[in-house]
Amino acid sequence: MEILSKIEVQVRVEEVIERIKQGLIFIHPTDTIYGLGCDATNGKAVAKLRQLKKRPGNPFSIWAPSLQWIEENGVITAEAKEWRKKLPGPYTLILQLKNKKAVSGVVNDHSANIGVRLPNHWFGRVVEKLGVPIVTTSANKAGEKFMTALENLDPEIAARVDFMVAEGVKDGRPSKIIDLTTGKVRER
Repeated sequence: MEILSKIEVQVRVEEVIERIKQGLIFIHPTDTIYGLGCDATNGKAVAKLRQLKKRPGNPFSIWAPSLQWIEENGVITAEAKEWRKKLPGPYTLILQLKNKKAVSGVVNDHSANIGVRLPNHWFGRVVEKLGVPIVTTSANKAGEKFMTALENLDPEIAARVDFMVAEGVKDGRPSKIIDLTTGKVRER
């Protein structure tokens, strides 16, 4: 696994984007914790990530490339408009998916809904430049402790990801889930 710093990503951004487009699995920082990611439109990459995470079912969240992407691909109710004003931020908005082709069906387990994030983090510029969403799920196996530093990265995950963008210890918690299809707020 290659470990990249923020500066290396900025200098090699075109290469990083190309690697994501090729279907590589990677670890990325967010405004909360570290996440496992891949191109959310690439079904083979998402299936590989699902296998690595040991999570055969249940939808993954995505990191949207922009607010415009969210508006074009999600059903935006009056309540969703209010929550959208809080983005970017540490929230996952569960929206009804308007455009079923916006992500691979493997991402949301062929559900009508999608968990959408727009973290307040510099890596968002990479996702924006990529132009498509990436999967963003905690960098751990299902049911295990989430990753906050390189030191607590699961060795099996480290052996099976292609690269990591490291920026030191993350002292956050997973994002707050706002289910705009049911009106429920869930803490993880």
